[in-house]
Amino acid sequence: MKKSNNNKSDCAARLSLSLPTPLAADLDRLVRAKGAPSRSALLADLVREAVTEHDAHRGRQTAAGVITLIYDHHARNLQAKLTGIQHDAEKMIISVMHVHLSHHDCLETIVVRGPAAHLRQLTDRLAAVRGVKHGKLTITTTQK
Repeated sequence: MKKSNNNKSDCAARLSLSLPTPLAADLDRLVRAKGAPSRSALLADLVREAVTEHDAHRGRQTAAGVITLIYDHHARNLQAKLTGIQHDAEKMIISVMHVHLSHHDCLETIVVRGPAAHLRQLTDRLAAVRGVKHGKLTITTTQK
């Protein structure tokens, strides 16, 4: 890794990267589709996302995120179980939004903050409730 000799505020490392030609074409297509200013900017975002996700899996940092649940609100005692789990985790939960998708299905988004490992445990507990069709944690870091 070669560090650039620009001013201190740039603090960028210059890397050389080789990709198979079809993958390089895919990268260029993604740069255009996302409106990224350059390959470097897009790759920096992708690496940052991968590092954040990796660290979150290891539970070594404080994280913020959104738990997304899809469930059948007609399932017996589902609402009470989800509410009970959320009350047990009140220090991690910042906000909850509930949306009716259809006659049976609801979408719930739960904004959370706390140790990444605890957020994953909370997601697993919520997703395991009978009647929950899908549960996913989308996570990001709160640190620089």
